[in-house]
Amino acid sequence: MLLTACALPSAFAHADIAAPAKRIIALSPHSVEMLYAIGAGEAIVATTDHADFPEAALAIPRIGGYHGVQVERILELEPDLVVVWGSGNKVEDITRIKALGFRVFDSNPDTLDEVADELESLGELTGHQVLAAKVAADYRQQLKQLRSENLAKSGVNVFYQLWSTPLMTVAKDSWIQQIISVCHGDNVFADAANDYPQVSLETVVLKQPEVILQSQDEGNILGVDWSAWPEIPAVKNKHIYQLNADLLHRAAPRALLGVEALCDALDKAR
Repeated sequence: MLLTACALPSAFAHADIAAPAKRIIALSPHSVEMLYAIGAGEAIVATTDHADFPEAALAIPRIGGYHGVQVERILELEPDLVVVWGSGNKVEDITRIKALGFRVFDSNPDTLDEVADELESLGELTGHQVLAAKVAADYRQQLKQLRSENLAKSGVNVFYQLWSTPLMTVAKDSWIQQIISVCHGDNVFADAANDYPQVSLETVVLKQPEVILQSQDEGNILGVDWSAWPEIPAVKNKHIYQLNADLLHRAAPRALLGVEALCDALDKAR
């Protein structure tokens, strides 16, 4: 769902600052992770499918998912803050929630750096400013260190297998591309026409990636038999690695663990 391309009007970008929110509906897995990280997790009264971290989040009632949000349930729960996801929730659902008069905050970080900004904003909205500031500062420092550690490393040609059937990858303005850049990898499809292009096996062969990265999803791994293409350096040298998609695809503090995992994979190829 991170990849859903829905534009949210700028009017939804920020909620008005009022009394700290005590009953929160968080409509994305990443916002749930952020709220728990700053100490506001216990205020969440509902969320959507796939919000599974930390473990306590599994007990939160679900009121929606990929197919939409049950706005009627939001009315019943009477939250004082609804944290929407501009590129993951349906625009019509967000519009309706706003029209009903709920205080809305759009948690939709587009860059690794914006994760820290979102943590601070949520801290202001929930009255957890102190812990949020600390978590954000730690995040910024760790991200800075990761960039510094990888800056001088040699480039490695990378193919990121976003999905197998159809075969899809990532390009220059995607979330994953930012992580590849931190690790000083060279995405072989960085200049594709859109952020999440569909590609052919033959084109991947021509690009000659030194590393192939896949999510750990079984369907993605089994969807392509890379052993049939031994002329690809990544196949020949056995540099095909499976990574945790939750760490790589969610704009939350744990994204730094995803950065570390991807960098480690590229280091093996180096």
